[in-house]
Amino acid sequence: MNPPLGVALVGYGLAGRVFHAPLITHTPGLQLRVVVSSDPARVHADLPQVRVLADPAAAFADPQVALVVIAAPNAVHAPLAIAALRAGRHVLVDKPLATSLDEARQIAVAAADAGRIVSVFHNRRHDADFLCLRDLVARGALGEVAELHSHFDRYRPEVPARWRERPGPGAGLWMDLGPHLVDQALELLGAPLAVQADIAAQREGAQVDDFFHVLLHYPRARAVLHAGSLVPGAGLRFAVHGTRGSYLKHGLDPQEAALRAGQVPGGGGWGKDPRPGVLVTPGAGEQVATGPPGDYLACYAAMRDAMLGLGPPPVGVPQALAVMQVLDAARASAAAGRTVALSAPPAPAGGRG
Repeated sequence: MNPPLGVALVGYGLAGRVFHAPLITHTPGLQLRVVVSSDPARVHADLPQVRVLADPAAAFADPQVALVVIAAPNAVHAPLAIAALRAGRHVLVDKPLATSLDEARQIAVAAADAGRIVSVFHNRRHDADFLCLRDLVARGALGEVAELHSHFDRYRPEVPARWRERPGPGAGLWMDLGPHLVDQALELLGAPLAVQADIAAQREGAQVDDFFHVLLHYPRARAVLHAGSLVPGAGLRFAVHGTRGSYLKHGLDPQEAALRAGQVPGGGGWGKDPRPGVLVTPGAGEQVATGPPGDYLACYAAMRDAMLGLGPPPVGVPQALAVMQVLDAARASAAAGRTVALSAPPAPAGGRG
């Protein structure tokens, strides 16, 4: 049996503490060895056996670290990823991969030059409702998709004091939730032809965007990606309409709530959605639509296998760049007040991943 692959986690805020540390710890074949944080006491309260370093470069230089996971603020994703790749480590970056397509391309070049894998943590590919929807689309239960409505609404009227709410590269709701919704839309429908976006700040005191309504244009289909922060009646997650049927889903995948509550990833009943969606067809009416349970551990299992040469990474470089292209186009569309046409999806620099 191969020894576990050592992992360094950079950042121990919400993403690092709630998502990445538990998932790394419970993925067979991976060992969380180092956490980069300025607050050792906070880390050791949860992970007493893990070494804590203040300097990312020291973690990247550790010969027992094979994988670097970056869960730091978005503005430093690119420089940290590039530094880790140049140190010879494989890298998994929390979404978004970078703050712009140009930065993402720089990361891809660094990965190719180093001969290392870089991927991005698009964990909501592994939501139970999305897995169900992807299965319905793949087996033709909806026919040809005409409309995809993807919502991630919340009611957070107060503006919290955190970096995401302050002006700067990678801040705002679009760069927080947009990567999830864009990645899922591209997984289902491919790259769009054009993007039309309305991105705004609605809450009193908001300094960055807390609302978006983004329309992706396809030859026939349309995808509506929507999120707001002033939605007390939040509930709709998906409404997908095709030539043969519709898929309707309310409520969020339960894995984030379970992780926040300290539940063990992969335990009994893990990822089972208590509010499954429904499939509505003209002939049969409404039926419960179920699929496999959600499984965020699958992302780390795929990254482990890719490092061992046993399969592709959880998100390939071309997919990651395609998401960044749409994120950039939406910001350009909102700023100019016009629809932005897309060129062919950006090509990676080559190399692994």
